[in-house]
Amino acid sequence: RSRRTTLYLPHRYPGHDAEGQLSAEDEDDARRTSGADTVAGPERLAADLARLLLRGPAPALYTPMSPAEGAAGTRDTLLEGEARSASDPWDRSASREGRFVQLLRERFPQYELRDLSPILDRLRLIKSPAEVVVLRRAARLCGLGVMEALRCTRPGLFEYQLEAVAHFVFRSHGAQGEGYRAIVPSGRNTWHAHYSANDRPLRSGDLVLMDYAPDYRYYTSDIGRMWPVSGTYAPWQRELYGFVVELHKRLLSRIRPGVRPEVVLEEAAGEMREVIEHTRFSKPIYEQAARRTLGFRGHLSHPVGMAVHDVGDYWSGELAPGLVISVDPQMWVPEERLYIRVEDTIVVTEGGVENLTGFVPHDPDEVERMVRENSPLERCLARAVWP
Repeated sequence: RSRRTTLYLPHRYPGHDAEGQLSAEDEDDARRTSGADTVAGPERLAADLARLLLRGPAPALYTPMSPAEGAAGTRDTLLEGEARSASDPWDRSASREGRFVQLLRERFPQYELRDLSPILDRLRLIKSPAEVVVLRRAARLCGLGVMEALRCTRPGLFEYQLEAVAHFVFRSHGAQGEGYRAIVPSGRNTWHAHYSANDRPLRSGDLVLMDYAPDYRYYTSDIGRMWPVSGTYAPWQRELYGFVVELHKRLLSRIRPGVRPEVVLEEAAGEMREVIEHTRFSKPIYEQAARRTLGFRGHLSHPVGMAVHDVGDYWSGELAPGLVISVDPQMWVPEERLYIRVEDTIVVTEGGVENLTGFVPHDPDEVERMVRENSPLERCLARAVWP
């Protein structure tokens, strides 16, 4: 590297004192962590850009133009929020990135501005071995939290209490918090795939879905498990959930480097069509739902990394080692407003696939056994706070 780099830290950076000065110790720490040659405040950026113009023709300036995720944020939800603001005649406020680009164009029209986001997205798509280590730990915490919630499940608890159990496990094992808002619907709430109010009591006979993961050293995970509140799947629940579990297994068995995602889906769907032909469904609408499920492209859902819906496009090429994605087969039965899913976070390896959250049971018999186990946290949930 022949060029010197400068890191510009905002004044709200923790190392700044009341007068906006960065301590020498924090400056050294920021320089060591980032690899930058020098560290400065934002007030120096304009002077440095002006000085650069004196050296010759203005070079291109690269700056991210897509929204930065931040804690528990994802690019897709932030873009949706920006679109709502832009279409609101009483708002139309620009994003922080948009305001920065506008100021650069106003103050330094000599520069050609280019979007750095696609370059960063490509860099984030394939994880390094060090990143996979952190993601493996995030997945471990994710699974431990879900399994403890499984053990605590019983009729009468509220959905938010299962969320609290998993969150306790995350925080007590070193997580910074949650990687995204907890999704813990039960009963009729499961129809809403991203339901997060979590305010309904658990009732015997219902299924409960948990989709929740920690923020561990700025990386997260993703998981989806559904289990019976009573501890035993009803016949129709086992029928539908078991079909999705079987599809999940077939998808995992087909993931390997060098294959395109659509090939994985087609191969798994071909195997599952044979399963459907040899299955007696209890209702015609269940068979119809199973057949529709095989045409859904979202079973290989999204990258996972620093955000739960991480950035980068893996559909336009072949799967490669270091790619971390969510495998999330889903089924809808609209006639009865039923939604079934089984989700894991996996990493593509040189030899095939590693299921990072696969230690959490999804086989119906194993799930039932775990729901019947006792948890030391049950005593905390049973203790009354209000009269």
